[in-house]
Amino acid sequence: MIISIAAIRKHLALPTTSWQICLLAIIGGCASALLVVLFTLTIEQIQQLYLIKRDDYNSLDEVSRFDLPIIGSLIILLIAWLTGYKYLRTGIPFVLHRLKVAHGVIPFKNTLNQFWGSAVALASGFSVGREGPAVHLGAACSSYLGSVLKLPYNSIRTLCACGIAAGIAATFNTPIAAVIFVMEVIMREYKVHIFVPVMLAAIVGSLITRSVFGTSHNFQYFHTIALEQHHYFSLAILAILLGILAAGFNKYLVLIIKQSVKYHIVPRLMLAAFITGSLGYLVPGAMGTGTTAIDLSLTSNLPLGFLVSLLAAKLLMTMFALGLGIPGGIIGPTLGIGAIAGACAGAIVIQILPGQHLGSDFILMGMAGFMAASLNAPLAALLAVVELSGQLELVVPAMIVITIASIVSRQLCKNKSIFTMQLDAQNLLYRKPPIEESLQNIGALAVMKDNLLILEQASNRTIIGELLNSHESQLIINKEIDSHNNKVSNYYWAEFDAEVSDDEGEEIEHNLAKKLLMHKLIPLNHQATLAEAYLALVEQRSGAVYIYQKNINDCIGLVTFEQLRIYLVEGKLN
Repeated sequence: MIISIAAIRKHLALPTTSWQICLLAIIGGCASALLVVLFTLTIEQIQQLYLIKRDDYNSLDEVSRFDLPIIGSLIILLIAWLTGYKYLRTGIPFVLHRLKVAHGVIPFKNTLNQFWGSAVALASGFSVGREGPAVHLGAACSSYLGSVLKLPYNSIRTLCACGIAAGIAATFNTPIAAVIFVMEVIMREYKVHIFVPVMLAAIVGSLITRSVFGTSHNFQYFHTIALEQHHYFSLAILAILLGILAAGFNKYLVLIIKQSVKYHIVPRLMLAAFITGSLGYLVPGAMGTGTTAIDLSLTSNLPLGFLVSLLAAKLLMTMFALGLGIPGGIIGPTLGIGAIAGACAGAIVIQILPGQHLGSDFILMGMAGFMAASLNAPLAALLAVVELSGQLELVVPAMIVITIASIVSRQLCKNKSIFTMQLDAQNLLYRKPPIEESLQNIGALAVMKDNLLILEQASNRTIIGELLNSHESQLIINKEIDSHNNKVSNYYWAEFDAEVSDDEGEEIEHNLAKKLLMHKLIPLNHQATLAEAYLALVEQRSGAVYIYQKNINDCIGLVTFEQLRIYLVEGKLN
């Protein structure tokens, strides 16, 4: 059994599609989806204590709408105090950071803060989304599976992506959009060995959420799209406005983040609660994830002034809630903001072109354009809106809006993805050099040389003789040192620095002794990737690392710098 597990780990260290990683993706996706479903049910159970309908804060009186976010922030602070304030970082930016610095392994206390803190925030009317917690919880659950099994880090990264896809699919019942979001925003690469298990995990997540909540989507009440080609000019104007609005939203959200880091989390969250409560007192439709705002936007004959006030309140609520540290996601609010902006544009078009009934169409276009421009994820935004509405007819007009909004936001307004902007503002690492990006896809187990010949305290003559006779084995010399009566292995790798003759004689032996090289081996855990091996050897540009499993004194294989060089230059695993 031990041999089979070791063989599976070695196979998973390769960047290839296999039934083993697919099976783990299904198991991890199932666990992630169940956790996200539990998270959703927790929010609903809390809201049932005081709301008639989920996210319907219009049913509360004015004082309750003001008090609810304050009570929620106090509970969030209590949870943060119990788990430790340093574990407050959560959400998609934090997951992106952990993918770069820890191969997607998420600390348990951060996950606790994400689950309970976000559940309270979402139940308290803060303008945050469910998808941020879904990404965090899914990543934590699947990566925990990989950590328990002590899989290579490259396969844990893949499992982390699978958990994210399952979490998003379980949240919105949108498996296709979940897959594209993972590949476009999280992993930012399209590799078949990642794509296939991510698809399987998304399917599992969607099946689980359908078995619990049914097959309907949140926005299936949209009627058939009535947009025609002569409306495309209006859509182009809407897209330009959405691009500018998204750039301004991202800019001021990041500005709030940069200014708020100077202060402790307690006054920050209380200020966010006060702003949310005050705006909720005046505009209750702006509270919550954004579904209420979308519902209101669909109401016929709403005054343009009311829609503008709803848009302003939603923008302010979202920027201050997320900027000041309330745990939660951003995609839900961006959909709500886009829907309100689209409703405003639709109201203007109706005034200019009487008899046109395009309100719901412009709402969908606003959702797609604003999400694409804010997140810099055009394909994910397109598929999300298509799946949520169930309207394939919107593909062409949505592509027009998304394209123009993205160009205006990125090129004219110099906007970037809100996730990368948040990471920059919080000084969290999310980029690595291309060499490390390439090497971290391969586990050290996959390429290590395990045909070892280990000698104990050998003399130079013995080492030279073994090197001449053992051409296929890697010669390792173990020079043990005594540390407080505990023997510690001190491994060296022996090789010649040039081609040598097989002639015998004392003069030849003397020359060979000069050519003998002894590289001190650097220990590396068996879960490590070639990126860690490269970083350990890049300064000396020679030698090797030795791989150990449980005991650092037990060498099970080695990876040489020459192997790394051949892979980087020729693209071959030697």
